[in-house]
Amino acid sequence: MSECNSRNEAGFDLNKKYILRERLERQGFLNPLQDSHDVDAYIQLFRLLQPVSPVFNSRPGSPPRLVHRTAFDDSLKADKLRKEGRLVKGRFQGGRIGYVLEDDLGLYGSIFRKPIQKVQPLHEEVLSMIQHSGGISKDQLKEELPYKAKDITAALKRMQEAFLVYEYQVDDDWNTGWFDFRTEWSGIEFYNEKVPAAADMLLRFLHAMVFATLDQIKDWSQLTRKIIQSTLNMLIEREEIVKIDIDGLGEGYIKKKDLNLPDEEITPSVFMLDKSDFLVRAYMNELKQTFKGKEVLQYLLIDGKFQGAVLGHWRIGPHDIDDIELILSQNEAKERKEEIIDAIRIFYPKETTAILRYNGESFPK
Repeated sequence: MSECNSRNEAGFDLNKKYILRERLERQGFLNPLQDSHDVDAYIQLFRLLQPVSPVFNSRPGSPPRLVHRTAFDDSLKADKLRKEGRLVKGRFQGGRIGYVLEDDLGLYGSIFRKPIQKVQPLHEEVLSMIQHSGGISKDQLKEELPYKAKDITAALKRMQEAFLVYEYQVDDDWNTGWFDFRTEWSGIEFYNEKVPAAADMLLRFLHAMVFATLDQIKDWSQLTRKIIQSTLNMLIEREEIVKIDIDGLGEGYIKKKDLNLPDEEITPSVFMLDKSDFLVRAYMNELKQTFKGKEVLQYLLIDGKFQGAVLGHWRIGPHDIDDIELILSQNEAKERKEEIIDAIRIFYPKETTAILRYNGESFPK
């Protein structure tokens, strides 16, 4: 696809490379946070990328991570913030576990809350016991209630999606405390309509992405197309965003203030991203189609574009990488081999993980 500037119907010249570079800049890839003591900077970046999930296939109680966006281990920072109650665990984006800032809980709850249309006796009994106990563990609920363990687990998940209960997660312990949401967060007010709240969220999303297609918005948010389109129409009417066509990226949306991006070329880079990452979630269906039928461990973001995947069968313990599949020319894959391997070895050290093939060819031990 052409990489040159294209004059779209709105009359602005936008270049794919400039957009990809600005995206990496805003999300913290090019200039990761350096100071682990700068809480304000960390919260500002977290706010832009929330809801933020734990790394894919980590423990359910693992803290959220801004992978590659900090020069320090931010799991310690996130862990401290959730112990202080400044990061709150919930279910967002189609029921996925994620964390948002305490002062944004009402906003994201309004968007992703899934009310229970038909309350079952199990829901009522679980909620009653939680309310009367002032907080209780899942194991205690299983001991006290005459229901199967799996049914209680399912009920807690569904009630968490409805923001009826709150899971108090302060470490990676499996047996967390469950509390009544309204009691714990009495000051939280939910919007009556999703669209006004979604408008605030999508402006943040578009700021982080710079440009995004309708499919990318849907993949990331997991909202219905009807809600997304209504929200986009509202933002267009308010003249905050415009619909635009970009060579190599397709038709999508951009904030009006971003129509004149700086003409800076993208710096060559390789980042390995797991399936919970903000950027991966925005490209999820496209990535599934590209690597259809493959067991993907993580994806490779090369020069701001997803151009590869690390393949293999995930296990709790150490496991090998079966192949590193690349969407690059044979020459480029060969020239950048060391750079790509180095990016992978950050997470998969040589001492624990063997790479069996590189782009289909045997990899020397």
